[in-house]
Amino acid sequence: MGVELTGKVAVVTGGASGIGHATALAMSTAGARVAIADLSEAAGTALVGEIEARGGEALFVATDVARAAAVDALFDAVKARWGRLDCAFNNAGVADSSTNLADTSEDEWDRVNAINLKGVWLCLRREIRDMLAQGTGGAIVNTASVAGLVGWKSSSIYTATKHGVVGLTRGAALDYARQGIRVNAVCPGVIDTPMGAPATQSEGRVHDILLARHPAGRFGVAEEVARAVVWLCSDEASFTTGHALTVDGGYVVP
Repeated sequence: MGVELTGKVAVVTGGASGIGHATALAMSTAGARVAIADLSEAAGTALVGEIEARGGEALFVATDVARAAAVDALFDAVKARWGRLDCAFNNAGVADSSTNLADTSEDEWDRVNAINLKGVWLCLRREIRDMLAQGTGGAIVNTASVAGLVGWKSSSIYTATKHGVVGLTRGAALDYARQGIRVNAVCPGVIDTPMGAPATQSEGRVHDILLARHPAGRFGVAEEVARAVVWLCSDEASFTTGHALTVDGGYVVP
């Protein structure tokens, strides 16, 4: 028997593609009812159809996680549909422009921080409030990155936001451990997704350098991260909180 989320209600932000898409499917397979939040209505609606075709239950809510009102509307919709919240995967994120720090702009700083860090904070805040109101605890997982644990050249803004996600995870975990709310993060290496495609699907120096940094000798796939998230959300991880779990093929091993 695999990891079980039977009877649980889960939310996945950035759920229409990549790691989010794989995790929504994995959560549904594990028995959860899944709300998919994303900006892409077409992709999100298609994923709901895929889950329902497999016998699962899903909901799509178009959501800009950088806007507090949109985040509240998401969780209001989940509450209206299913009446509770048990698990959340705060996964929505964007890359920066891959330039050295002195060449970055204030607009880029604001854009990347609004989604990668503020968006996680807004979702965490609402999720925790809902879980506290229920009084039954819950499990939250945030998407950080290996760039949340080590430096990432020519990507200082992205690196800063992902370090921030790890910090939010640890602080929230300490704040709410006694109330039974577990907060963890996953820190993927380079994953073969649409966001990772410039590295994983290209040929040349950047591809070779990044591949060499993964001792496993390959890039990851979204399903490998999804399995880690499902485990962290399940009762199998009941004594795990405040942890930044690497899913990186050995990238950050000392």
